[in-house]
Amino acid sequence: MRYVTRRLVFPEGDTQEIEWALKFGQIVDVSGKPLSLPVPTVRMLAFRVRRISTEETRNEDITSYSLEQLFPEDLAAYSETPP
Repeated sequence: MRYVTRRLVFPEGDTQEIEWALKFGQIVDVSGKPLSLPVPTVRMLAFRVRRISTEETRNEDITSYSLEQLFPEDLAAYSETPP
């Protein structure tokens, strides 16, 4: 039996396990759930998937999603209202 583990790696180095797959460049909230675009406001904590790596062990695949924090000026490109 092969296990699949997915985890978020935040900019500070903290990790959090998630149950769903993400895509490169996808915008997510602090819990790793994909945000629907356009975002309602630029005043929110949001991250972008900047790197995806997979580590294979004897009976487990670990996919790590490295995140970068988006600041209000970055989120303005994905927002329906200006900052």
